[in-house]
Amino acid sequence: KEATEVDGVRVLDHPRRKEDAHQFLLSTKPTATPPQIIKSCKGRLQHLLQQAVPKAFRRNFALTSLGDANRSAIEHYLTDQLGHHPVADARVAKDLQRYQLQFPDVDLSEPLFSNYGRYVYNLHLVLIHAERWRQASVGFLDHTRDRVLKVAEKKGHRLSRVAILPDHLHLTLGGAYDQSPQQIALAYLNNLAHVHGMQAVYKNGYYVGTFGEYDMN
Repeated sequence: KEATEVDGVRVLDHPRRKEDAHQFLLSTKPTATPPQIIKSCKGRLQHLLQQAVPKAFRRNFALTSLGDANRSAIEHYLTDQLGHHPVADARVAKDLQRYQLQFPDVDLSEPLFSNYGRYVYNLHLVLIHAERWRQASVGFLDHTRDRVLKVAEKKGHRLSRVAILPDHLHLTLGGAYDQSPQQIALAYLNNLAHVHGMQAVYKNGYYVGTFGEYDMN
């Protein structure tokens, strides 16, 4: 625990269910990439054991994201954003339907593979307008939607849900293995500032949480 803390990786639990495998429950700071998480936990443990066991572990690993709610609950929550945030004007409500996107071909329950491991790296990202000001013009929302899709394609993010509201947006996505949650959040913040004329549309910050097929229970 002491060794990994300096890397922004915190060991919450270490259940030993198998004699030939270690399993860790971790929380991490948003600056940590998946490879850095593996290097911190596995590499530092190997360093502590190297005198007794010079080669304690295989190169293989599995890394799976999880959170307080599971994937099904998170994706359902994004699908129902207009129900959570109703608007009085029926015309505006109809327009907003165009910015609630689902991508059925993207299955975030399926693991991906790096050279030595399998991983599920799913993020729920929320960006909020500065001062919570509301903007429901079709032109503005079109620019936001189109730039979000362009960033995801360019950065290799697997979007499963997009919910764009007048004063904030939600994304669920499979992250690129070499990108930290913070790098992913900043990619959208910076690109959305650019497409909206370099204006500080969004707050100088973000919410990001991990999720997967399991919740914390």
